[in-house]
Amino acid sequence: MGRLGGKMEVLKIATAGSVDDGKSTLIGRLLYDTKSLTDDKLEAIEKSSKKKGYDYLDFSLATDGLVAEREQGITIDVAHIYFSTKTRSYIIADTPGHVEYTRNMVTGASTSQVAIILIDARHGVIEQTYRHFFINNLLRIKDVIVAVNKMDLVNFSEERYNEIKADFEKLVEKSDYEDQHITYIPVSALKGDNVVENSTAMPWFKGQTLLEHLERLETVNIYNSGKMRFPVQYVIRPKTEEFHDFRGYAGKVYGGEINVGDEVVVLPSETKSRIKEIFFNGKKYQSAARRTSISVTLENDVNVSRGDMIVKEGELPRVESSKFKSSLVQNIVIGKSNR
Repeated sequence: MGRLGGKMEVLKIATAGSVDDGKSTLIGRLLYDTKSLTDDKLEAIEKSSKKKGYDYLDFSLATDGLVAEREQGITIDVAHIYFSTKTRSYIIADTPGHVEYTRNMVTGASTSQVAIILIDARHGVIEQTYRHFFINNLLRIKDVIVAVNKMDLVNFSEERYNEIKADFEKLVEKSDYEDQHITYIPVSALKGDNVVENSTAMPWFKGQTLLEHLERLETVNIYNSGKMRFPVQYVIRPKTEEFHDFRGYAGKVYGGEINVGDEVVVLPSETKSRIKEIFFNGKKYQSAARRTSISVTLENDVNVSRGDMIVKEGELPRVESSKFKSSLVQNIVIGKSNR
């Protein structure tokens, strides 16, 4: 039995923007320029673009997976895209831009550390921009990147970029964000300007490209609290002849690692036990690192339910108050009153 899991740093990103602002194209460009597209996916994009009569590669096809999305050219559901560079791994939640699917943007952004809000350089800050920034502020997304896209359609105008930046800064003034957590980057997702490579068409912009900025962002790692936390997501009871008495607990490891033989406490009951076995994909392991999704068994038959928390003995969380404040997103009301 070995050790499961590694320590590759992961940055979770949510995209936001109105319909046709180019979110899917931007992600496709990121995947293409970082050589993260598989050969068959790239071949499919090339064939589809040629069939449609385009003289360019339609990178939005890299993310629009639903048939309705491909036919309508819009994003409906939240699509999760994975890619890596030499320094870190990325998970991008490509969220819908259409006003009818704004609620889905909350789902994609709720677990993200960074948000990329796209703005069409021709249209500037619009009503949907207000909504998306409002949601990011509500969810306390740490960093926001304002990507002013389609700069090629406004002749890469510095003046137009500055106008949009000034309009967005008015939104920031009414939010809880500080200036250092808002970054503005003029891009052309279709042509690749300032996405991965610096733009020769916009020499007036002296900032980092989108990928350079993502690579240098300080991540807030919820998995690395220093103390092991194992929220139980599911209780496994196969009830087959072979595993008649099996009782396992599935979840994801947060904080430190978990090991066979660890003395643990089940919360909130404060029942004590010991880790007997660690399973992943049908194989046993001696230990599992943070970020790994596993199932465990305990030495004695204690009462553990979905929603309970398994922690190491001596690492119990400290409760300082019986009250807390929270912001709940129950419904997204469409209208200017949300500004």
